[in-house]
Amino acid sequence: MKKKAVSKDEMEKSSPAKDVDEYLAALPKDQREALEKVRKAIKEVAPEVEEVISYRIPTYKYQEPLVHFAAFKNHLSFYGINKSVFEDFKDELQDYKISGTTIHFSAENPLLESVVKKIVKKRMKENEERLKK
Repeated sequence: MKKKAVSKDEMEKSSPAKDVDEYLAALPKDQREALEKVRKAIKEVAPEVEEVISYRIPTYKYQEPLVHFAAFKNHLSFYGINKSVFEDFKDELQDYKISGTTIHFSAENPLLESVVKKIVKKRMKENEERLKK
């Protein structure tokens, strides 16, 4: 039985997930699989990241917030926190809608793991540099 996509309103009304495993388990299979690949890419590049639920969505912290991802009724999102990071990868992101600090994608057009890895590396470096100051 296929799970229905979760709307933003439904997510806000439901109780928040306790952890990322619970968050992903509540999603339809296609969304879950796409976001599991994002999660895997994040952890491969930054195995030391802290994985939490913040603002009701999966959040990864490396000294301070690093990246987030989320599922909505009509799209999936990857949040890079700093929109300038996307400028470095604009050619690789041309097939996705970008709004501010967010990349919108779908299970049918998933975010490439190679791009996720590059963004995470860049964000880690930004966090390290910010904390040195």
